[in-house]
Amino acid sequence: MDATTPQPGQLTFTAPRRGKPPRHLADLTLADRADAVRDAGLPAFRAKQLSRHYFERLVVDPAEMTDLPAAGRAELVAALLPSLMTVIAERQADGGDTIKTAWRLFDGAIVESVLMHYANRSTICISSQAGCGMNCPFCATGQAGLTRNMSTAEIVEQVVRGARLVAARHGGHKRSMNVVFMGMGEALANYKASIDAIRRLTDPSPEGLGLSARGITMSTVGLVPAMDKLTAEGIPVTLALSLHAPDDELRDELVPINTRWKVGEALDAAYRYYEATGRRVSIEYALIRDINDQAWRADLLGKLLNQRGRGWIHVNPIPLNPTPGSRWTASDPKVEKAFVAALEQRGIPTTIRDTRGQDIDGACGQLAANTI
Repeated sequence: MDATTPQPGQLTFTAPRRGKPPRHLADLTLADRADAVRDAGLPAFRAKQLSRHYFERLVVDPAEMTDLPAAGRAELVAALLPSLMTVIAERQADGGDTIKTAWRLFDGAIVESVLMHYANRSTICISSQAGCGMNCPFCATGQAGLTRNMSTAEIVEQVVRGARLVAARHGGHKRSMNVVFMGMGEALANYKASIDAIRRLTDPSPEGLGLSARGITMSTVGLVPAMDKLTAEGIPVTLALSLHAPDDELRDELVPINTRWKVGEALDAAYRYYEATGRRVSIEYALIRDINDQAWRADLLGKLLNQRGRGWIHVNPIPLNPTPGSRWTASDPKVEKAFVAALEQRGIPTTIRDTRGQDIDGACGQLAANTI
């Protein structure tokens, strides 16, 4: 990692220039894959076969691709399915139901993802950038600074690796997964790669992994122009707005992007997303002791949300997860209950977020590419 530690409040929108990752099948549309296969001297239909192996069978070993001709098979796999990331550390919690993985990318950058198993589903929290340029002071990732944007395939590969683990856990059977862009990075600041990744994840095989768009959550601190671009894409993912304060004075400090686009502008963009897609928006709110957890702030938040309509949002208060050296901590449970009660009194659907993986630094705001 070679990110420069940002100054307090400093925003970084442009990722440092670094070498590009190897070209991978997941970076390409199916038509572009066919061109690449033809360039390798093989018929175009081999692109569909190779795509099915990666997205449907979840395999990358040439020995398992017996429908491809033996001559040139290994070379084709090496050209279009290069290794993008290597496991350098893995930690488990919750009896093995939560797994945090640190990955080393081709240039030495480190990112993390967290796979969570539940009774009837699995959810993977993925990264879209190495580090983050949004500099929220209570978030370990934001404090680390931005190393670089991830490629489409690097984003997708985290999900494919997770899908393999899920299949192995269930006797080799593929299982539907939820995907949340809540790992390292601000995905909407790496817009094209993140949107292309969503398309690879949702397109049916052989184009992609065939996941439901409704099972994908795109989180943002409130990049309003990018939120509106996402609205125009017409992909029915869930939008999650990390708000953390209803008043501009405090949010300017907690979420520095608020110095560009204020609370009202972010909420308006979120409501436009709801209007266009019919998808209820999630409001993420980290509860920080004596900072943003006052009942009057919950009441103000409820008022602001109701001003824009009813039934369009769901609030997820999140007990602040501890990070090394932070001066802030989670709210007292009684204060947390009072905060929720104030929202519910305004008729706002509210659910306290599960803090899975806290003891392995795998919960919200804790991902900092630590490999120990």
